[in-house]
Amino acid sequence: MIIVMSPTATQHEIELVISRVTGAGLKVHLSEGKMRTIIGLIGEKKLMAQLPLEAMSGVEKAISVTAGYKLVSREFKNEDTIIDIGGVLVGGSQLTVMAGPCAVESREQLLESARIVKAAGAQFLRGGAYKPRTSPYSFQGLEEKGLEMLAEARAVTGLKIVTEVVDIESVAVVGAYADVLQIGARNMQNFQLLKAVGKSGMPVLLKRGIAATINEWLHAAEYVMSEGNYNVMFCERGIRTFEDYTRNTLDLSAVAALKNLSHLPVIVDPSHGTGLWKLVRPMARAAVAGGADGLMIEVHPNPAEALSDGSQSLTPENFRALMSEVRAIAPVVGRRME
Repeated sequence: MIIVMSPTATQHEIELVISRVTGAGLKVHLSEGKMRTIIGLIGEKKLMAQLPLEAMSGVEKAISVTAGYKLVSREFKNEDTIIDIGGVLVGGSQLTVMAGPCAVESREQLLESARIVKAAGAQFLRGGAYKPRTSPYSFQGLEEKGLEMLAEARAVTGLKIVTEVVDIESVAVVGAYADVLQIGARNMQNFQLLKAVGKSGMPVLLKRGIAATINEWLHAAEYVMSEGNYNVMFCERGIRTFEDYTRNTLDLSAVAALKNLSHLPVIVDPSHGTGLWKLVRPMARAAVAGGADGLMIEVHPNPAEALSDGSQSLTPENFRALMSEVRAIAPVVGRRME
């Protein structure tokens, strides 16, 4: 249930409502907007029904939320969420770009990649230190050594770091180095991991599962937010369909759907979404035009020598061209790039 407070409600009235519902054994999630305060209630429906919520001073109305996801929904918060990650904003009018190699391979490769994407205008460096792969014989990542390299790249360039966390045990380790914890497609419904990153309080980039519906994806985000962590970003990275020309089918309609259903930022990853570098730039342009809050792009100094996903990685030249293209599109859809 959602309690909508009157625009004229005082802080005292808000605190009285919170005290009343928590005293009844319900869990509260507060959303303070520019015009009014929304109080989300989680708990037994019978307990909610017993409370005379709309009779309480300062309450405008109480709304029963039928969807399984509450905190993620536009009903809970109508205004778009803007996440501040160390001074870098994700959401709102800002267009965010996360770029870098699929995997951290060496110090030299990572620092070169970081300098390239920084010079082109990216705000985040992406790179996997832990690499869950389909084959056990594929490159699995440098693990904590890779995290140390990512932290060094941040110190050198000022870029924020987004990297994947693959299990509960590694949340604290990755969190000590990264600025954003990425939940990969394989882990979108790893509910214990979602709870763990929720409890961490760190910004979370939640990639869509390989065969996940939008409804399942929204519920996965709810797991994170139910732990009190509202700093969640969706990342559309393609889904598996009958099409086999591309690695996945990039579902750009999901961007519009999420914008309608949720207040959280949406990032699009056309690199994993297509698996082919020649398709990355046109799909990135389409994502920006379609309302995405940002892009996640794989960039490698020499894709032909990449240990992971070289076929979908942009060269430095192609990445600079992409950045020029999205800068031209951004103002048309009310976005800006710093």
